[in-house]
Amino acid sequence: MSQVKSPIKIKIDTQYLEQQSDVADNKYLFSYTITIINLGDNKVTLKDRHWIITNADGKQNEVKGPGVVGETPTIAPNTAYQYTSGTVMETPVGFMQGFYGMEDHKGERFLATIPPFRLAVPGILQ
Repeated sequence: MSQVKSPIKIKIDTQYLEQQSDVADNKYLFSYTITIINLGDNKVTLKDRHWIITNADGKQNEVKGPGVVGETPTIAPNTAYQYTSGTVMETPVGFMQGFYGMEDHKGERFLATIPPFRLAVPGILQ
């Protein structure tokens, strides 16, 4: 992995999917919308992802794979790519974080950090 400085900014919006959750069965479904903004001067391509999902009991689940939602988008300078995905948790509160493996216009690889964000059933935390 190169020491290329990441020109990427990441914004996250989460939503609890109450209708698809089953509290009695400890199944809490959440969606998250990620906006990946390229603040750099050159195009970049998202190659892969690595998620660490941690529930309120401290149980961690790692998800690795190519691209996101079946795509490996190339993001032009000063533009953004947005997608929505989801996860199932066994607790009403948890966290996700990770990184995207990116490639710049020269073929140099770098990591774009996905900052930790909380998934929580509304009203569960005061």
